[in-house]
Amino acid sequence: MKVKAIAAALAVLGALASTAASVHAAPNERVVAVRAGKLVDVVAGKVLENQTILIAGERITAVGPSASVNVPAGAELVDLSGATVLPGLIDAHTHLTGNAAHHGYETLGTADIRAALYGAHAARLTLEAGFTTVRNVGASGFGDVALRDAINEGELPGPRMRVSGYPLGIQGGHCDNNLLPYEFHAQELGVADGPWAARAKVREMAKYGADTIKICASGGVLSKGDEPGAQQYTLEEMKAIVEEAHKLGRRVAAHAHGASSIRDAILAGVDSVEHASLVDDEGIRLAREKGTYFVMDIYNDDYILQEGAKAGMLQESLDKERALGQLQRDNFRKAFKGGVKMAFGTDAGVYPHGDNARQFRYMVQYGMTPMQAIQAATINAADLLGWKDRIGSVQPGKYADLIAVAGDPLKDPAELTRVNFVMKGGAVVKGAQQRP
Repeated sequence: MKVKAIAAALAVLGALASTAASVHAAPNERVVAVRAGKLVDVVAGKVLENQTILIAGERITAVGPSASVNVPAGAELVDLSGATVLPGLIDAHTHLTGNAAHHGYETLGTADIRAALYGAHAARLTLEAGFTTVRNVGASGFGDVALRDAINEGELPGPRMRVSGYPLGIQGGHCDNNLLPYEFHAQELGVADGPWAARAKVREMAKYGADTIKICASGGVLSKGDEPGAQQYTLEEMKAIVEEAHKLGRRVAAHAHGASSIRDAILAGVDSVEHASLVDDEGIRLAREKGTYFVMDIYNDDYILQEGAKAGMLQESLDKERALGQLQRDNFRKAFKGGVKMAFGTDAGVYPHGDNARQFRYMVQYGMTPMQAIQAATINAADLLGWKDRIGSVQPGKYADLIAVAGDPLKDPAELTRVNFVMKGGAVVKGAQQRP
């Protein structure tokens, strides 16, 4: 017993030492100390007072009470002692190359190159809103691949990105182009019918840079001529896609509104179900048992119904949203209470980029505590993206992706729509500047 007690004590001391020890930076590596008046610890689910975060280069090296953290001489100081600091937020369902002002037939006038350039603008807005990481699930012309690579090379400001390239779907389905008549023979490059064609399409997306595979398991709201609740890909097709994607090290996100499409997507082994508007008890049970994440966009109903007609959305799309929006919000509550893992995702691009954090209020309204909503946009989303070792919490070894707000987001989630400081990888991109 004594041996066990001594071992436990040594483990605790070791953990404390690793958290509060002085930073050991490489030669000529920039060292930054961030003073946080309050720090949201999303792992423990609590708020810590008077913390200091030490950063060397892009990574956090130590976190602990300011009184016990040794700040090395010459470190740059970021003073956020009057603010609440959080990990950089993560949106797991975006379309950065999409323009919220252009929907329906308006999209036919947008070239892939123009969409990619709009994506560069949207990436900056998203980053400045406090979202330091996104998963982009659908872009034409591999515009999201190009955007990700430009951001990674430091050529453009923007969030870290997981990207899918073209979403996969059936001919005439939600992920096809159904706006033009037959003589145009218009078809999206992600269309693949049958298990082997779908496997080949996964390989094509991976070849050209996709690190996520997006599939359309059901109809959708903003597409022409289909029903959101109607299943499109079959279980056999989805199993083939998931097997091929996982073999190639890619995760799979399934757009699925209807109950049968949600069920079969989960049985096929997808990593996340997007929207999940009409999920039933069986779908909730399966998601809980399989550990499948739900990514439910419960803010953008407001934008679609209030601004969609001005943005060119089809009347049938507006009618679909009226029938679906409140059901999705009610089922969000039901799925969360039923034990389904939830990750934050908003369908950015349907509404204007940079407004992502407006969804937090609805997540709280429909069943989460503010801390749980923040965890959905940090540690949960990081886990879904396969990056829990690098983002999602303020811990040694993680990227120094930090945001700050003036107020208390645990009392008022709307504080997260007023982010006044953003740091990505140790570099301040918005707000206070470092000083010696």
